[in-house]
Amino acid sequence: MLELIKTIFASDISRYILVSVVILVIFCVLARKKKISIRSIVLMGLMIALQITFSRFLSIQTWNLKISFGFLPLVITAILLGSAEAGIVGALADFLGTIIFPTGPYFPGLTLTALITGVVWGIFFHKKVTFTRVICAAAINNFIFSMLLNGYWISLLYGSPYMGILQVRLPQACLMFMVEIVMIPILQEVLFKRIKTIFDNPVLS
Repeated sequence: MLELIKTIFASDISRYILVSVVILVIFCVLARKKKISIRSIVLMGLMIALQITFSRFLSIQTWNLKISFGFLPLVITAILLGSAEAGIVGALADFLGTIIFPTGPYFPGLTLTALITGVVWGIFFHKKVTFTRVICAAAINNFIFSMLLNGYWISLLYGSPYMGILQVRLPQACLMFMVEIVMIPILQEVLFKRIKTIFDNPVLS
């Protein structure tokens, strides 16, 4: 199975084509079912740009730890639009960010993780944001997807020992978990509610 994955993703072109097709299919299915409005598409485009900017240029990084605020655009999308849209924003931001501002070889598995991360934020936040939901979503995204799943993708990409990667990524997951469970409830009260009120205004529809 691993050899098949490596064969499929042997070249950057095949990776780009595959991911582009998958994202396009997801977007078309979503648009067909939910009839995405122009307003929603514009918001998603803005959130993609912000996510790329936050994660690649406005992050605080040391040799083994990185505080990134790239989760904020995904959270806003999740609250305003839902899980599918947040997933698309996460996937496209990762895909476009890697192509435009590459920091290493592209790997579709990381884009898949970004998509799932957005979906999780949407599942927990679209209807209601509570501290319990924040803890659950942050724990799933950081410890299961960012640490375990992305750790696996990195080990597959570079041929590094999986357990060794997990040991390095555990402090990062713990740090981001704490950042998210502190920042999201605060921003929910001072920012997210106001954004949702403006977005839901029928005058803007």
